[in-house]
Amino acid sequence: MKINVIKRERLWWASSVFIIAFGLIAMAVSWSIIGTPLKPSLDFIGGTRLQLQLECAVNKSCAEPIDAAKVRSVLDEEGLGSSGIQIVEDYTLSIRAKTLDVGERTKLQQVLTEKIGKFNPETIQIDTVGPTIGKELFTSGLLALILSFFGIAVYLNFRFQADYAFFAIVALFHDILLTVGIFAILGLVAGVEVDSLFLVALLTIIGFSVNDTVVIYDRIRENLEKYPDEPINDVVDDSVNQTLTRSINTTSTTLLPLIAIFFFGGETLKYFALALIIGFVTGAYSSIFISSTLLAWWRNRPNFKKATS
Repeated sequence: MKINVIKRERLWWASSVFIIAFGLIAMAVSWSIIGTPLKPSLDFIGGTRLQLQLECAVNKSCAEPIDAAKVRSVLDEEGLGSSGIQIVEDYTLSIRAKTLDVGERTKLQQVLTEKIGKFNPETIQIDTVGPTIGKELFTSGLLALILSFFGIAVYLNFRFQADYAFFAIVALFHDILLTVGIFAILGLVAGVEVDSLFLVALLTIIGFSVNDTVVIYDRIRENLEKYPDEPINDVVDDSVNQTLTRSINTTSTTLLPLIAIFFFGGETLKYFALALIIGFVTGAYSSIFISSTLLAWWRNRPNFKKATS
C-alpha cells in the first residue's frame, strides 16, 4: 500500500483542526456549566459514590429496569438533588454525591430499597474520597504530564535537529487535545467522567505517539542523508510509505486487547481503554499525516532553503 501524504496535507491539517476546535468548544461549554473542561470523577473533587445492584439481577428475574426519574425523586427528597446518577446495564445504580457519613449512607440505601427495590448486599460498593486527596491526585497527575513533555522535548532535541523535535511535540499536543476534546464531548452528551486512570492513559498515549513519530523521523533522516538532492516532499512520502506497514501493524496489535478490555473489562477499565484507543489511533495518525507533513512544509520554506544553502 502506497499513500501520498504530502499531496493532501491540507486535508489532514484541516481535519485535525476541525476536531480539535469542536473539542475545545465542548470544553468551553463544560467549563461554563460545571466549572471544569472535563467532567471530573470523585478521584478529583471528592465525595461519595454508591453502586447498588438489584437483587433480582442475580437470577435475571427483574420485571423492569431501574427508573432514573424515580431515583432522582428520592435524591431530591433527601436533599441530594445535585448528585450524579448513572444506570449501568439496567439493574445497577451508581450515585455520585457529596461526602456522606455512615448514617446518611444507611438512610439513603433504606429509602432507595423502599422506593426502587431490594439490592444485593454482596454487590454494594461504596467509595469516599476527600477533596484534599482529590486535589493532590489531580496536581500529581498534571505534574507528571508536564514533566513527561519536558523530558520528551529534551530527548528529541538531543536526538534530532530542532525542527524535528518541535513538530514531534506539536504532534503530541495534537494527540492530547484530540483525546481530551473527545472526552469533553462525551462528558456533555453521555455524562462520561474522567478519573486518575485518564491521566495514566494520557501519559501512555504520549509515550506511544512519540515512539511512532521517532521511527518515521529516523527514516526521513536516513533518506535525507542517502539522497541529499532529492526534494523533501519525495523523501517524506517515501519514508512514510517505508514505515507505514510497521506503524499499522503496531497500532493494530495494540488496539486489539484494548478493544477487548473496552467491551469486556468492566466499568472501571472501560473508559481507560477508550482513552487509549482514541489516543493510539490519533498517535498513529499524527505520526503519519501531521508531524511528517509539517516537517516537509517547514523545510520547503524559502527562508529555510536559504539558511541551508
